[in-house]
Amino acid sequence: MQAGRIEIRDGVVARTILSPTTGFIAEAGFTHSLTPARNCTFGCTYCYVPTMRVQGGLKPEDWQRWGQFTTFKSNAAELLRRELRGQQRIYCSPMVDPYQPGEELERMMPRILDALLEAPPRVFVLQTRGPLIMRDLDPLQALAQRTTLRVSFSITTNRENVRKLYEPHCAPIRERLDVIRALRDAGIETYATLAPLLPCDPEELALLALEASGRDLIGDPLHIRSAKPRGATTRDAAFRVSASHHHQKWFDPAFQEEVVGRIQAAAYALGHDFSTGPSGFATLAL
Repeated sequence: MQAGRIEIRDGVVARTILSPTTGFIAEAGFTHSLTPARNCTFGCTYCYVPTMRVQGGLKPEDWQRWGQFTTFKSNAAELLRRELRGQQRIYCSPMVDPYQPGEELERMMPRILDALLEAPPRVFVLQTRGPLIMRDLDPLQALAQRTTLRVSFSITTNRENVRKLYEPHCAPIRERLDVIRALRDAGIETYATLAPLLPCDPEELALLALEASGRDLIGDPLHIRSAKPRGATTRDAAFRVSASHHHQKWFDPAFQEEVVGRIQAAAYALGHDFSTGPSGFATLAL
């Protein structure tokens, strides 16, 4: 099935839907992750998932054509009903955005939310940059009454020209900030997540994110191999974009540390924190 540039492959029948966490997400305090599809139609240039290859459960075509199609796990909701337990802390999703463009046609998340409402885990976190989440506001509000529900909404930069370079298929920054405000007004615990930190004006980005969410900020700089010898890292497409537009310093550890410090200072001035890495994302798992 295709709509514009989006290709949705015939669904795959998965054997399981909740995976015990490892690495970054486990360190943050989550017990399980939930990934509703394989491949993500946002196709962000920096996405670390294609660099995981078979270790991330991908097929060669997934990492070779990342963002050009997606394959949903057709039995995700049924599996979830079998696998849910009351003490689980679930992160959805480390591998794809649950509100990627293909979700508008597939409507997988309403089925998953229905399953969660039947047997809520201890914590359920949605990590997204997709305004489509507003479609599911009613079941999200219902779930928030039955468990700890948090939305981590990604804001990567305050510069729209930068957003268009690195994540051209994502919503404009202003629209994403509006979604954070709308979720907050609807009573959903929503965090502005500054990850990955693309070229930006750090103080302005912090102020925009704080104004929208009213909560402490979490985030992370772009992944770089020199700081992370093993595992997932930024894919080559982002390096090509950065080289073409003289953004290479945003991959320099010393410069990244400076940017994080500036955001922290801006947040502290307004009575808030900005935390990075697993300790930052641990806020979501509490």
